[in-house]
Formats: sequence, C-alpha cells, structure tokens
Amino acid sequence: MCYVYILKCSDNTLYTGWTVDLHKRLKTHSSGKGAKYTRGRLPVKLVYFEKYEDKISAQKREYEIKQMTRKEKLELIGLFP
Repeated sequence: MCYVYILKCSDNTLYTGWTVDLHKRLKTHSSGKGAKYTRGRLPVKLVYFEKYEDKISAQKREYEIKQMTRKEKLELIGLFP
C-alpha cells in the first residue's frame, strides 16, 4: 500500500509527499529528519492522505496535487469552503 499525504507546517504552508509507510514517514518529518522543506517548519500536522495500491499511482497523484493552487489544496482537504 502507498500513501499520498499533505502536511500543514507551522507557518501554515502545505507540503505534499508520498510514502509506503505513512506512520514512519510522519515520525521522520516530525523529528526534523524528513524533507528539507519541512525541517525548518516544525511542527507539522497530517491534514490529508489517500491510499493507492502501487507506487506509480501514488506518484502520479502526488504530482497532480503539487500542481494545484493553494486554494484547490485547501478545498481538497476540507479547510476551504
């Protein structure tokens, strides 16, 4: 199982990524050893995730989400009416 996820950073920015182990990846981000982008924006909070059967599908969806505007991402995660 693969996951695409969105984190909300302490500066209210959003970070999107994918992983095969969501719990481990969140722990890595929270410890400051995750993506360079999130290291300086701790703490981070998981605000959205989707499950996929394979890596390729997850990576395609991650790319789609990264192409979205902030407003579209907020609508996706339910934080924008």
